[in-house]
Amino acid sequence: MVRLYGLLFVAQLVLAVAALISCLSAEEGEIRALPRIAWVLIILFFPLVGGVAWFVAGRHNSPRPGGQWRPGNGFPEAERPRPKAPDDDPEFLRSIEREPTGDREMFERWEADLRRREDDLKREKEDPPRG
Repeated sequence: MVRLYGLLFVAQLVLAVAALISCLSAEEGEIRALPRIAWVLIILFFPLVGGVAWFVAGRHNSPRPGGQWRPGNGFPEAERPRPKAPDDDPEFLRSIEREPTGDREMFERWEADLRRREDDLKREKEDPPRG
């Protein structure tokens, strides 16, 4: 029986703390029926009844004006600037159609250097240095 009372006490305390936090963080336009200070006092003096009363009658449950909350610092999703994907960006597509000469030359130098190193390794394998 003591455990049941302990559990009920903890549940009442959690409800009261949640109601108090909700009441204190609500904007003025979201509080119904009574002023904020009255709701805080009711929740503090009558935790169980006050918490239930706050969630049933004190808090305004309709969505905020302008609809549901959307992330993005208040900008509507359609007006939010978005980066373009490379395959949607016409400038990027034009740039890959052009032949990048600097890249081609660098690639050819790397290939020539790689062939030279491979030849050096083959020569060392065939004729190891004597020392």
